[in-house]
Amino acid sequence: MTTTPERRYADRLDEFAGRHPFVVDLVLVAALMGCATFGAMLTLPGADPPDQDGTASCLMGVACLALLKHRSHPRVAVVVNAACTMVVIALGYLLTPLLLAPVMAALYWLATLTDRRTTRAFGITTMVGVIIAAAISDSMEHLSLLLRTIGPFFWLLLPLAVGNMTGLRRAYLKAVQARAEHAERTREEEARLRVTEERMRIARELHDVVAHHMALANAQAGTAAHLALTNPEQTQKILTDLTGTTSSALRELKATLGLLRQNDDPDSAPLEPSPGLTRLPELVSACASAGVTVTVATEGDPQPLSPGVDLTAFRIVQEALTNVTKHATTEAACVRLVYSGSRLQITVTNDGPATTRALLTEAVESHGFGVMGMRERAQSIGGELSAGPRPEGGFEVTTALPLQPHGAGQQEATA
Repeated sequence: MTTTPERRYADRLDEFAGRHPFVVDLVLVAALMGCATFGAMLTLPGADPPDQDGTASCLMGVACLALLKHRSHPRVAVVVNAACTMVVIALGYLLTPLLLAPVMAALYWLATLTDRRTTRAFGITTMVGVIIAAAISDSMEHLSLLLRTIGPFFWLLLPLAVGNMTGLRRAYLKAVQARAEHAERTREEEARLRVTEERMRIARELHDVVAHHMALANAQAGTAAHLALTNPEQTQKILTDLTGTTSSALRELKATLGLLRQNDDPDSAPLEPSPGLTRLPELVSACASAGVTVTVATEGDPQPLSPGVDLTAFRIVQEALTNVTKHATTEAACVRLVYSGSRLQITVTNDGPATTRALLTEAVESHGFGVMGMRERAQSIGGELSAGPRPEGGFEVTTALPLQPHGAGQQEATA
């Protein structure tokens, strides 16, 4: 982006004015004093100038010196300039824009530094006072009353209008800067929030994949070791299933970690589709090889699920069965799917004695992030989840999920 020389000079002037405001004010006051002094020397053709040259110079000098305080006391500067200007005009000096230069500058700064109510009050009072002084002045007695008053009215109205426009422009620029700063902060906060949400989502995915498959592999290896001598054929089958479990774990880890390496290149290799309830038979078979028999019951007419809800439902069932495999001594679990209206209710239960129930509850609540992750998954799509011991024994996980997600849960479909 190129900058014109005029713009660069203006920027340098603004920068200098910001660093040395008193020097700038002093130069302006000196210029205004020169204008007022020159204006006091002007007369109409054929008219004699007043005899009080020293008085006019002193009064205008006081008015200009008062302008040095216009930043901190703009009202005082206007009052002093208006009073001095009215006295000078009443003494018979010709009313010209040069003579009005100090009071016009005071009105401009008043309009830029104060509110509209103050500007109107002091501006109207100053205009009325100057107009009255011009009406009774001897220097323009041969002019009509209209010509005496219309000139001062417009001359003093000009700095008030320009000052109001400058104040509005400054307020607009300040508001734009504030909005830009707010938008920048909002973008940064939103970016941090998105990063945090993505980290939590990936953490849940990795936990579900690693915890489930490692728990199954551990159970399968333990069962194979137990049956190695007594039932070689069953041991061989379990070891074969163990190979499948570890291969599945590697595939899901590769798919999950592939999200971190994925770019927007359309030629990049597609990722593996997200798991869903269609993979329940694989999950049931894996649990069976680990020694846990899982039965699946479906009530109602199965309805299509959005990818996010389908993934959430599968992960919750997977984590619940992983907890059964890791912590429970029972050999059976039940998964119940109920399609009702616009919601899907999933219940995962296992039967066990009271001691087993207590051990399972303590293990689930004191180790890992399984229940917390399941609850976060359900809440992320507008569902709810509860987990706890059953009165008749065992442990139960119940969740109700909408068929279509609410909130940010749809992004889980990419996992």
